[in-house]
Amino acid sequence: MKIPKRPSTKGSTRSTSFFGMSRGMLLAGAAVIVVLGGVTLLSGASNKPVLLSDLKQQTHYHGLAVDRADPSRLLLATHHGFYIVNKDGVATRVSPVQDFMGFTPHPTNKSILFASGHPSGGGNMGFLRSDDGGISWKQVSLGLGGPVDFHQLDVSPADGNVVYGSFRGIQVSRDGGQNWSMAGPSPDGLIALAASRASPDRVYAATQSGLQISNDAGKSWSPAGFAGQAVSTVSVGSGDSVFAFVVGKGLQRAAEGSPGNWSVLSNDFGDHALLHLAVDPTNSERMYAATDDSSLLASSDAGHSWHPFGAK
Repeated sequence: MKIPKRPSTKGSTRSTSFFGMSRGMLLAGAAVIVVLGGVTLLSGASNKPVLLSDLKQQTHYHGLAVDRADPSRLLLATHHGFYIVNKDGVATRVSPVQDFMGFTPHPTNKSILFASGHPSGGGNMGFLRSDDGGISWKQVSLGLGGPVDFHQLDVSPADGNVVYGSFRGIQVSRDGGQNWSMAGPSPDGLIALAASRASPDRVYAATQSGLQISNDAGKSWSPAGFAGQAVSTVSVGSGDSVFAFVVGKGLQRAAEGSPGNWSVLSNDFGDHALLHLAVDPTNSERMYAATDDSSLLASSDAGHSWHPFGAK
């Protein structure tokens, strides 16, 4: 199973790959407010709670994290808004309807989240920050050559002021996203970025032809495993763990100190690939994943076995 490139959705209403789906699924309801660069936008979509089984038919997922304010809940960035998902599998949209293409939580502050993407009316939103757990969002900066649309975005757990994003190359900010510089070109076939816990200058790249690592903040890249194979996601866990999903070979783990020494955690996902991975910062045994068919999975044994999130 080959992971295709994430297609551009600009100017289109429908995509045929698992990275895209209809943009026309906006529900009517109460108005919500978001502030972008001082401009207030209104969105009239419903925030009625919905089961995950229904939500996956309405949108698709671009980002996943454990809610630091309540680790029993998940934070879900989607094509049509930002959701909080309770442990029973009920999701509630708390943001306006907009396309959160890139998403990452602050590594230590429970309330701060970062994102990028498109407003419901089209265009790019630049680099966004929420200080209230995803309810409202404010544009921090346009990014370099922006307004940017970071499809790949991550903040360094080694230094919460260091943020990486991919837009016309690898961009890096060292002041929480206010100012950006171009580190270098994005690796070919880039799918996901993950900043290291070991160093703010180390970052991993999942690509269509293997895992890459940079130790100079994205200026240069070298192989970190799985050459010629599609790596659909990469994530850094607590301690020194780094995780990668390799299509056809399953979820893999290595220590950051020896990133070439990989071991298989699980390969029981059928024909599906993991696109997003989140590790509970309060309990490294608990892990969560979003698949290419917009299913959410949970593991309570550090990734060795998985079940649908919210299942009894």
